[in-house]
Amino acid sequence: MFHTPDYYHNISMRLSEVLDDIGVTENIVTKRRRTHLLRETMLTIHLRTIGEQTTVYNLGSRSEGTTTLGLQSDFDKLGCINHSIVIQDWSEWTPGKFNFLMIQNETTPPGYCRLQCISPDAPLPVTHETGDDFVDDTQGRILLKNTIIEIIMIQGDQRQGPSLASAAEPGFIAKDSVLALPCKSWPQSPRAWLHQQETNIWPTAEMRRYTKSTKCFLVGVGSRASENAAIEWRFSTSLAERCLVFSLNITQIKCYVLMKMILKTYMYISAESYISSFMCKTVLFHCIASKPSCVWKECNILNCLNYCLFTLNNCLLNEHCPHFIVHENNLMAGKFSAEVKQQLLERMSALIPSDGISLFGIQIDNLGERLQIKLNMINEVHHDILQPDEYTNLVMGNLLTNTARLVLEIEQVGDRNLETLLPKVIQLERYYRAGDILGKTACRLLIPLFCTSIGSLIASQNIQINRTVSPQALRWIEAGLDSDFASSRLKLASIMFCVGNAEITALILSHIEEQYKIEVIRPICRCYKFNTHCIKAGFCQLSSQYGVEALMYIVAFCVKFFTTSEINCVPHELQYEMFRSTQEDLLHRGRGDNWMDCAVVDSLPYLYFLQYKTYSFLQRPEEQQQALTKLGWVINTECSLGHRETALNLLGQCLEQENRHADALQCYMSSLSLRERNNAARFHICRCLAIINS
Repeated sequence: MFHTPDYYHNISMRLSEVLDDIGVTENIVTKRRRTHLLRETMLTIHLRTIGEQTTVYNLGSRSEGTTTLGLQSDFDKLGCINHSIVIQDWSEWTPGKFNFLMIQNETTPPGYCRLQCISPDAPLPVTHETGDDFVDDTQGRILLKNTIIEIIMIQGDQRQGPSLASAAEPGFIAKDSVLALPCKSWPQSPRAWLHQQETNIWPTAEMRRYTKSTKCFLVGVGSRASENAAIEWRFSTSLAERCLVFSLNITQIKCYVLMKMILKTYMYISAESYISSFMCKTVLFHCIASKPSCVWKECNILNCLNYCLFTLNNCLLNEHCPHFIVHENNLMAGKFSAEVKQQLLERMSALIPSDGISLFGIQIDNLGERLQIKLNMINEVHHDILQPDEYTNLVMGNLLTNTARLVLEIEQVGDRNLETLLPKVIQLERYYRAGDILGKTACRLLIPLFCTSIGSLIASQNIQINRTVSPQALRWIEAGLDSDFASSRLKLASIMFCVGNAEITALILSHIEEQYKIEVIRPICRCYKFNTHCIKAGFCQLSSQYGVEALMYIVAFCVKFFTTSEINCVPHELQYEMFRSTQEDLLHRGRGDNWMDCAVVDSLPYLYFLQYKTYSFLQRPEEQQQALTKLGWVINTECSLGHRETALNLLGQCLEQENRHADALQCYMSSLSLRERNNAARFHICRCLAIINS
């Protein structure tokens, strides 16, 4: 490789320790991967239950475990459209699917193809097709344009290559979504890689055999250097690449993370990245394939990094970075101008050969400062530098939070009636019985909330008919009690209150309050995007200890009554939230605002509100006043509330019952300042003013 100066060993070991401290360890890498494999399993199972034949794959740095908190990597999601198939010859035609015949000729760039539309009823070309997503070529063939992927584009998305990207917002992660068509078999160009007789040991023959079992996709993007980009589709071997990343040792992963940090720190020109993290990954693959495995060890990490940067520099110099699997595909083709190339080379020249000095300038995760501390170049600095255990806990807390949010996101999709929910639960139970560990875990997380909704719907019908709750409703609710720590139990308490069982309600609420560890339990809401950086140390610590199973003990979902079909399970003070929107307010709603037709409130404020109402009914004034005080306290102190305006509306109505109308009016005004539109506070303000002025 290179001659290694003696001090490289020391720098390498300290650098490796720094990367350990910011979560680039075998343990954290594994947990990141498991979490994102679980996410894609949950999404795929959910799509199956609503009749969508799409398989979801989480790709990119997060699912690979090749990221850190400071890198702020995007969520990369690929949806494989299973009702379509790409064939290479007529023998592969598949009945009942949308078939597309792959076309490659001398005008098609390497790594790309065109798609001819084939009849789903017979292996014959489609001769007539209309619409903006189809075009006739010079031979009269009907070709599919890659613009068709934009059918799933929502407001705020941007087309970036084959993906639809939602930009990062304060407190939220950017997302890239790709629709992909599966190939019936591996196309010739990438298939050649599978059968290469390499002398090097990586990738091994076993790895190549395994990657052969993965799907190869086509994604909707044309070559930058092509005049026919709109009708070109690019080969994607992303699943095979994920297998390769999963085979890397921790030193190789650390090199990749360092390359991405250097890229972000030094290689952006006018805030634009011309060298992608995928190029860095490809360069790493080529380097690993060209050097023996004994080179890739922690005491040699700086030397390994230098070799990767040197290889990347050569790619830049020649404007040629061959895709690792589809060698003919040059990842740098048409990516930058001669002027940009010169600037990139100048910056690379300052990094090669590297003695580690450039690493000191990396502020991501305080890497440069941490390294200087390790090398005794500066005294230890404590400002905003997390200790290794704190960093690990924070990573795990974020992973659990994102999993919990996905559970809520899935719960909110679809109609909320018994005719749709009962078959959904039956399907989920079927997937649970037939599933592997990930499948069983996914179903175990998803089923309880649906069970609670079914129980609530049945209970609402019972209450309307005879003011009681049937054993059937209670069985469904009991099956859902472990959805999270509090929300399903609070739904049960709400139902008991609405049928007049105040003593049972008080017991349920008392048990919840006794077990509710405020310094540990994190409120989670997925109704809308709201920015909160508040994450509790106790929550993170238990997330790290117990993983996804901790969700039912340290997460409190918001309590949601989805439709007016559940209205009989809702105290009248909360029912106002189901009718919060005037005709004018409806014009100010956006995509995803259907939750505004629900009665929804955070768990802890609802706990104290129900206590206030229950103790009032039981004529226990001292406990009633304590609950009122706690309700005001949690509104002012809990930083992660998703529905603070609703909690203020409930508090205001309690104060009205105390004949404190001026204080109630102040609550409603505060609520309105948080959410100006689609807020029931407007009704309460009118009523309150009428009382004050009467």
